Amino acid sequence: MPHTASQHSFHIPVMGLGYTVDTPVKVAKFGISSVVSIMDDHLLEDMRRLYCRKNQLDYLEIKPDSIDSRSKRITAYLDLISQLVADQLEYLKQCDWSNDPQFANYLTLIPKKHTVHNLLSLYFNAAELDKVDLATLIKSAIVPGRIDVNIMTKVDKLNYDKDGNLLPREYSDALSALKGFAKSKVNGSVVFSAGMNPALYGYAENFDCFFPEHSGKIQKGIILKVSDYRSALIQGRFLAKKGLFVSEFRIESGLNCGGHAFATDGFLIGAILEEFKTNRKELYETIFSTCQQALALQLKNPLCSSQEMKITYQGGIGTHAEDSFLKEYYQLDGTGWGSPFLLVPEATAVDLDTLDRILKSKKSDYFLSYASPLGVPFHNLRNSSGEEQRKGRIEKNQPGSPCYKKFLALNTEFTEKPICTASRQYQDLKVKAMATQNVAKTELGRIQEKDCLCEGLSAPGILSVGGTPRRNLFAVTICPGPNLAYFKNTYSLKEMIDHIYGKISLKLDPDRPHVFVKELQLYVSYFKNEIEQSIKEGTAKNQKKLDKFRENLIEGIAYYQDLVNHVSIDSNDLIQKMKSQFSQLKSEIESFSKEISFE
Repeated sequence: MPHTASQHSFHIPVMGLGYTVDTPVKVAKFGISSVVSIMDDHLLEDMRRLYCRKNQLDYLEIKPDSIDSRSKRITAYLDLISQLVADQLEYLKQCDWSNDPQFANYLTLIPKKHTVHNLLSLYFNAAELDKVDLATLIKSAIVPGRIDVNIMTKVDKLNYDKDGNLLPREYSDALSALKGFAKSKVNGSVVFSAGMNPALYGYAENFDCFFPEHSGKIQKGIILKVSDYRSALIQGRFLAKKGLFVSEFRIESGLNCGGHAFATDGFLIGAILEEFKTNRKELYETIFSTCQQALALQLKNPLCSSQEMKITYQGGIGTHAEDSFLKEYYQLDGTGWGSPFLLVPEATAVDLDTLDRILKSKKSDYFLSYASPLGVPFHNLRNSSGEEQRKGRIEKNQPGSPCYKKFLALNTEFTEKPICTASRQYQDLKVKAMATQNVAKTELGRIQEKDCLCEGLSAPGILSVGGTPRRNLFAVTICPGPNLAYFKNTYSLKEMIDHIYGKISLKLDPDRPHVFVKELQLYVSYFKNEIEQSIKEGTAKNQKKLDKFRENLIEGIAYYQDLVNHVSIDSNDLIQKMKSQFSQLKSEIESFSKEISFE
C-alpha cells in the first residue's frame, strides 16, 4: 500500500508543544502532512489570537475558567488553521497557473509524479473547450497534506473547577483534548503516543467521526505511535474491539528520536521493522476482522473492504539512501522526518535565538536527560536557554519553576492535590526532606534536573511569530533527536525536500553514522547507564533484566550483520564501515557486561 502519486512519502512528526504548532499553515498547501500537539490549550489560544490578528480576523477569547474551555480552545485553533489552509488551497486553484509565483513555487515542492504536473501539461496544450474539464481535474488534484494532531496519552491530569471541585473524567487533559479534535473541522487523524490509556481509548467511542460513515470510510483516523510489534498488536486489538480502526502504525525508534525517549528492552529498530514486515498481513487481518465484528454488534456501518492500514517509521533518518532503503526493504508506506526540519524556518516554529543555539551546538551538547517530570528520559540540549534558566535558578538557591499550566502536575508525594516535580513547590519540599537523609549529591542533581516543559516547549511557537510569552517566560527548551547534531546549516523547504528525495545531498557531518548504527550506539550508552544504576541497587531482579537487555542487543547486532552481508543497504564503503562498527559495539557490550558483578 504505497503512498499515492498525489502525496509526499514523508511527514513531519510532532515536535515539542510549539515547534510544529503552526506547521500545517506553512506546509499543508504543498501536500505535506504534519502533526500538531494539542496538549497545551493555553498555547493554542495564544496562537489563535496572534494568527487572527495577522490575518485580520475577528478574535473572541475563550477564557480558561469558562465551562469546557480546554476542548473549546483546541477546537477553535484547529478550525482556524484548517480554514487558513483551505484559503491557501483555494488561491492555488483560482490563480493564473501560467505565471503566478506562488503557484510556480507550489509546483517545485510537490512530487514530480504528482497528478497536477501531468494535467497541467495537457491543459496548456489543449483546445479551449477541453481546458474546462482539465481545469476541474487540476483543481480536484490540488489537495493539502493532512493536519494530524498528537495526544501524549500519559499527559492526562484530572482537572478541577474554579471552586476546587474535581471535574468528571471527561474533562481530564487527554480526554478533553480528544474532544477538541473530534469536534473540530479538521479531517486528519489523532496520533496517540506514549502507550495505552484505556480511559482515553474508551472515550473515543463517544464520537461518530472515528467510526465508518455509510460509505465505509472514516472521517477522522486513529494513528498509534509504537516502538514494537507487540505493543501495536495489543493496542490495535484493544481499539478494534470497540469498533475503532487503527489507520496507521507509526513506528518510532525508542532512543533515536526527539523529545521523550521510550527505550525498548534492547530491541533494535531493524529487527522491529522486520517483524512488522513479516506479520503485516496478519496484523491487518486481525484488527480488520475484530473491528468489523465489533461494528456489527454495535449495529454500526462496516468498514469498506478497501480500508487501508499504513505502516510508517520515524527516528534518526538523515539521508535519501536511508529513507529509500527503509521504505523499499521494509515495505513501508512512508517515513517521518522530524529534527532536521527544525533547521527549516519555512516549516517549523523556531525563534532566532534558539536556531542560533542549535547551529552553535556540539555533538556533546546533545544528551539524554532527566528533565521530564514524567520520569521518562528526555532528549535535551546543554546550551538551550531553558537549561541556562534552570541552572541559574539553582545557583540562586531557587531550584524549580513556577507552575502555571500544571499539565504535568501528577505527583502526590507531599501534597494531597498533585503537583509537578519540576515546580518550585515540589523542589523546595523535596530538598528539605532530603536534608534529613544521607542523600548522594547525584540524587539531588537528578531531582533538580527536572525542568518546566510546559513553558519551555511552548515558548518557541509564540516567539517565532513575534509574540510575547505570557508572564515573560522566554526560556526555550529544545528537545532534538540526536540526528540533528549532524545537520549544521539552515535550509529552505525546497532544499530539505530535495534532500529527502535524493535530488540533492545536503552536506552533513562526515562522522554521521548510519541510522541503524546510531541507534545501536545510543542503546549501548543507555545500557551502560542502566548497569551503573543497577550496581547501586544490586538486586538479582535487575541482573536478570540486564541480561535480557544484553541478549536482545546481541541478537539485534546479529540481525544487522546478516543484513549487510546479504542486502545492499547503502554504498559499499558505508557497508564496510558499518560491519566494523557492529563488531566493535558487540565486543564493547560483551566486555563491560562481563566485568560487572551484581553480587
